[in-house]
Amino acid sequence: MDNHRNLILAIVLSFLLLLGWTSAMDYLYPQPEQALVGDRADTPSEQVAQAADGAATRHSRTGGLVDPAMRAQEVADLKTALASPDRLPIDAPRVAGSINLRGGVIDDIVLKGYNETTSKDSEPVRIFSPSGTPAQQFAQFGWVGSNLTVPGPQTLWEADGDVLTADTPVTLTHDNGEGLTFAIRYSIDDKFMVTAEQSVANSGGAPVVIQPFGLVNRTSRTASEDLWIAHSGPIGVFGDSADYDVDYDDLDDDQRISPEGRTSWAGFTDIYWLAALVPQDDTAPETTFRALGDETYRADMIYEPSNLAAGQAYTVTSRLYAGAKESVILDSYEDAGLQKFGLAIDWGWFRWFEKPFLWLLRTIYDAVGNFGIAIICLTIIVRGAMFPIAQKGFASMASMKAIQPKMKALQEQYKDDKPKQQQEIMALYKKEKVNPVAGCLPMLLQIPVFFALYKVLYLAIEMRHRDFLWITDLSAPDPANLANALSYVGIEVPQFLMIIFGLGVLGVLLGFTMWLTFKLNPSTLDPMQQKIFDIMPWILMFVMAPFAAGLLLYWVTSNILTLAQQKYLYSKHPQLRAAIEEDKAKKAAEAAKAGS
Repeated sequence: MDNHRNLILAIVLSFLLLLGWTSAMDYLYPQPEQALVGDRADTPSEQVAQAADGAATRHSRTGGLVDPAMRAQEVADLKTALASPDRLPIDAPRVAGSINLRGGVIDDIVLKGYNETTSKDSEPVRIFSPSGTPAQQFAQFGWVGSNLTVPGPQTLWEADGDVLTADTPVTLTHDNGEGLTFAIRYSIDDKFMVTAEQSVANSGGAPVVIQPFGLVNRTSRTASEDLWIAHSGPIGVFGDSADYDVDYDDLDDDQRISPEGRTSWAGFTDIYWLAALVPQDDTAPETTFRALGDETYRADMIYEPSNLAAGQAYTVTSRLYAGAKESVILDSYEDAGLQKFGLAIDWGWFRWFEKPFLWLLRTIYDAVGNFGIAIICLTIIVRGAMFPIAQKGFASMASMKAIQPKMKALQEQYKDDKPKQQQEIMALYKKEKVNPVAGCLPMLLQIPVFFALYKVLYLAIEMRHRDFLWITDLSAPDPANLANALSYVGIEVPQFLMIIFGLGVLGVLLGFTMWLTFKLNPSTLDPMQQKIFDIMPWILMFVMAPFAAGLLLYWVTSNILTLAQQKYLYSKHPQLRAAIEEDKAKKAAEAAKAGS
């Protein structure tokens, strides 16, 4: 009776687990996007406001606006904002966009080499949008002033150049008419780093106190989902450690958070993109994250006040990283002195395993030219490296099975004297040269390795928009599912049914290979427990189906290799399989006898 109750409980819990994944399916399998072209009057700003004031904003795994009305409004607002003549173009090797001379704000940045979708006519990824747009994110450098006139949001700066490139810096200047000349010299490298040299020249007759600042302002509506495996939100290195503990909800609760320790860099991160401020090396500005309301947030760093005597000038140099979280690029800045910048990717505890895996994955990709094949090759290499450990574990299991009759005899002989029983069993281990933990230790050693590989495939931007066979994006769920097929004939599957209709080819292969793995491995469980284990592969199939196709490709490949490995190892240790099958037959006979 207990076994039946446990089976029912296990099935109920399994269905609850599936239902718990509905929210994940909501963003991993969003409804088809509405067209963003045509009459803009069909999506008025009032509709956007209603969407913002209604239910909580939905977030996709990789970020970006999800609501169709907001996406349409963003396109319309961008068209208006970027048509202003008061803009200085940016044209660098990895970055394009413009600086708004009205306020001197960097509010228009798109990334060359990264597109929004896999479509051939897709627009490049936009990470900065002007203030007031649904997807706003921008950076600004300026000065705080109480008793003097400093440049403000409406200040129209003068530029000494026509375009900011990696070879041609541009200086913006403004004379406040009171003896102070403000200047910001912008330069950009061949990657994603902008340098801002803020200077003030005092030609007046009295000293002044100046205080430079830098800020990044953004909305959380475009944020990627904040998960235990991938942080999204405020980030930075303060003191000697990276801080992933603050999210947008924390800012909503506290309104203002000032991390402790000197700031090496600070800003906002998504799973693939980063906007971060970097202060001058010999300074210790105060860094604060703030909630501004309406899903808008700000990270600012304010330098210490400085006295500027008449006839003197003062300069402070800050930097802004606005781009992709490519591990190689982040590490290159870290090697150049930017403390722990590589930790902008939340590698976690096993980063010493993960980063070599990522290097190996990139190396294989460079050799084979396809990221899916690279994942398969990497899985084969890792499983091959783990094979001696698995072989040792099987040998230990075989040895333990061989001495089982002697152990049972000792347990029966000393059943009333536990200390003596343990002493004799340990003596048996020593005599037979068997290590009881040797079978478990190899499995424990594999856990961090395989978790590290899982995290690399999840976080690596290198997997984004990479194709393999029918898959157009290995960082997205498998598109070959029944829901997508029905959408081609005009049938839209309700969201609550996506848990079933969203199952793709890779998900089915995953469930089938897991089931084969369980079947090939003889079990000593009683029949009732075995029934529970028989349904587990199919439950896990639904649970894992929404994961990125690249991860499923890894798991399917790993399962196939596990099948081959098990078949080989059982052929090398036939006594182990025979002993397990014998135990299984005995338990089945006992169960049949008890039932009759």
